[in-house]
Amino acid sequence: MNNTAAVNDKMSRYLKMAAGAAASGTPVVCWFEECLKDSVPLVGGKCSSLGELINAGVRVPPGFALTTEGYRRFMADAGIDREIQSMVTGIDAQDLDALEKVSMAIREMIEAQPFSTEIEDLVAENYRRLSVRSCMPAVPVAVRSSATAEDLAGASFAGQQDTYLWVRGADDVLHHMRRCISSLYTGRAIAYRANHGYYDEQMAISVGVQKMANSFTAGVMFTIHPTNGDRSVIVIDSNYGFGESVVSGEVTPDNFVVNKVTLEILERTISQKDIYYTVDQKTQKPRAIEVPLERQKVQSLLDDEITELAWMGKQIEKHYGQPMDIEWAVDKDLPFGGNIFILQARPETVWSQKKQQTVAKPGASAMDHILAGILAGKRLK
Repeated sequence: MNNTAAVNDKMSRYLKMAAGAAASGTPVVCWFEECLKDSVPLVGGKCSSLGELINAGVRVPPGFALTTEGYRRFMADAGIDREIQSMVTGIDAQDLDALEKVSMAIREMIEAQPFSTEIEDLVAENYRRLSVRSCMPAVPVAVRSSATAEDLAGASFAGQQDTYLWVRGADDVLHHMRRCISSLYTGRAIAYRANHGYYDEQMAISVGVQKMANSFTAGVMFTIHPTNGDRSVIVIDSNYGFGESVVSGEVTPDNFVVNKVTLEILERTISQKDIYYTVDQKTQKPRAIEVPLERQKVQSLLDDEITELAWMGKQIEKHYGQPMDIEWAVDKDLPFGGNIFILQARPETVWSQKKQQTVAKPGASAMDHILAGILAGKRLK
């Protein structure tokens, strides 16, 4: 089959799939609490995880998602599927200049397309309801890509699509939704799919709209030691402001190691934190700000907040039954006891995939296992 025939075959299957979803009454927009971890085909990895956390009783900022059905309707209405396919078919994934040129052209094409009146009205109404729930007019939100391939076995799509912080107003939400959709076609994402044999009909994207936590401090937490795979501890990285500075690696964050059983803080490393991200009150846009000199070497999390975070991490790990990689924030507008929010949780994919070695012989008793661990000088996991 030649390239043109192959593309036509793929597009035919893609359009049939989209038509089938529309006929089945698949929602275009849904709230996070209506989703569970098996909702990945509908709302992608990030949004399904947020819904799972909410239904598990975890404190998560509220929000809603434009579903993959909404994405497919947007692309079908735009009528640019075939043109995009012809632009990416046969592209050399090693030619970075060509990738970026094609990526820029496709992204501009997607972002120039309007949503249908139906989708615009649904998004605007859900944004209004979110503002009412949050008791704040034009509530600031994070607009986050949530691709369906993020949780595919052997795939590593996490971080390839975009997130936009502190977005306000329905028009800006719709604009950044289009930018999230177009991020399916970054040069990096196109190259990844070409190199790993993923076709575009395997890809769909949802876009989450989540109330922003007005973060005093934020960061990441692992319920396994990310350096050595120790399952007996929880490791927390933190910096002032939004978690962007920690996730992107722009600063060396404060680091805390917590005993998973007793929640005792075993180690603390207070780093010099030069910058943090927060909202500019004049422009209402997030930007990097220099940390005042007197705060640069001050611990960014209170000990009570560290303990509370670690406890929440234990509950999330217990719910999922595996070590987790968690994003969190401490909201400065709320009192302690209700101000720590989980922004994202995904399975840890490095150490948790490795087979653990036993320190006692097969068939040994529990006491034999304990003694073997002591003699080997290993911390029991």
